Amino acid sequence: MTFVETLEPRSLWSHFDRILEIPRASKKEDRIRNYVIQVAERHGLEHQTDDAGNVVVTKPAAPGREDSPVTVIQSHLDMVNEKNQDVGHDFETDPIRPEREGDYLSAAGTTLGADNGIGVAAMLTVMEADDVAHGPLELLFTVDEETGLTGASQLDGSMIRGRRLINLDTEEEGAIYVGCAGGGDSQLVLDLDWTDPPAGAITLNLALRGLKGGHSGVDIHLQRGNAVQLMARIIEAGARGHDIRLADFRGGSVRNAIPREATASVTIRGDQQQQVRERAEQEFRAISDALASVEPDVSLNLETAETPEQVANPTSSWKAIHLLQALPHGVAAMSNDIPGLVETSTNMAVARVEDGKLDVLTNTRSSVASELEAVRSRLRAVGHLAGAHVSLEDPYPGWKPNLDSAILGVVRNVYAEQLGREPEVKAVHAGLETGIIGEKVPGMDMVSVGPQIEFPHSPDERVSIPSVDEFYQLLVRTLERL
Repeated sequence: MTFVETLEPRSLWSHFDRILEIPRASKKEDRIRNYVIQVAERHGLEHQTDDAGNVVVTKPAAPGREDSPVTVIQSHLDMVNEKNQDVGHDFETDPIRPEREGDYLSAAGTTLGADNGIGVAAMLTVMEADDVAHGPLELLFTVDEETGLTGASQLDGSMIRGRRLINLDTEEEGAIYVGCAGGGDSQLVLDLDWTDPPAGAITLNLALRGLKGGHSGVDIHLQRGNAVQLMARIIEAGARGHDIRLADFRGGSVRNAIPREATASVTIRGDQQQQVRERAEQEFRAISDALASVEPDVSLNLETAETPEQVANPTSSWKAIHLLQALPHGVAAMSNDIPGLVETSTNMAVARVEDGKLDVLTNTRSSVASELEAVRSRLRAVGHLAGAHVSLEDPYPGWKPNLDSAILGVVRNVYAEQLGREPEVKAVHAGLETGIIGEKVPGMDMVSVGPQIEFPHSPDERVSIPSVDEFYQLLVRTLERL
């Protein structure tokens, strides 16, 4: 345990401190699920687990509240495992190392997992609480949210009796979310033709680092650099007009994070080295100047390396680089209905040379289903022009706002009373499980709330400590009012 368990409210932070010790990558939630079940059994609470691994814990009503309708509270168990390249951390075995700076809690060079670990900790605290006057509760812990919301997609809806739900996975203090974007992944695979490197060739290793990255939904509008696209741009500028041979390319790590780092190896003729270096460095300086206000720490390292036994031929190499440059990334459209809300975006998330192929993963989001498919159709068209095989995953639905929602009215009043001001009612350009749960459990009335969490899905992730206390008190008072 760490200093985190001494924060207030102590019961919630003690659970989060324990959660920091438990590996909980997407699709590997066994240990955190077992922890939830242990807490439930310690308090004599019934629980069910469906085939996907989602858990529902049932807590009876407090005395005198037995006739109240059932309320569902929901969070997801998994977290995004992102770290800086120079940080020696194994997410499979090592606990997250928390750090405090002022009123914020973060981690040492890794994601903190406040998304959605704070929500899980709040639910565990409610499970144990004997001083909250709530009605019957169903506490739903879902799995594999971060890699496609597959836990919610495979939820056994028969486990759920309640028809009003509080999701704890938004990240803005004092705001109530009532809508989210839908989304879908696309994969492009480009076959590369491999050959022996030419005599006298030299190989350059390039490493682009120091970008901020961030959540591909929440942060996509901030115009941060995409390491994959920027690396392709640097290579194209440096090697333009030459017979470049691509030996390796690696950038990004997960579908819902903007790539922060990328590395590449390219083989060129020895007499071209100086010109390629100068052009690449000149292009990097232009990028650095253009992004100075949002990416002050970006860096490029260029050094010679041992030439590999096999390299992609020039035709394949240029196809790969041009594909990475041509694929769209960033905001495609802003909402015409909600000022400041991104309607449609796409994130070129991961690009890797593996098994003789360039494999690219993109994640597209939109609150308009037709626009989601339009952007994915564009991805498919660009991929086909390059000769790539393109596959589109089935999309997940968005969540349409209902401003006449009964539970919204209750939560809004509670927030106004506690905060002394009207909370913002908003939609988010990120995928929440509410849209899917609403399809699995028809008639569900839903809101989403949370503490202040900044820069999720990146090693800069941090949570406001005072906002966690406020968030928990708001949750408790809402349960008492429902």
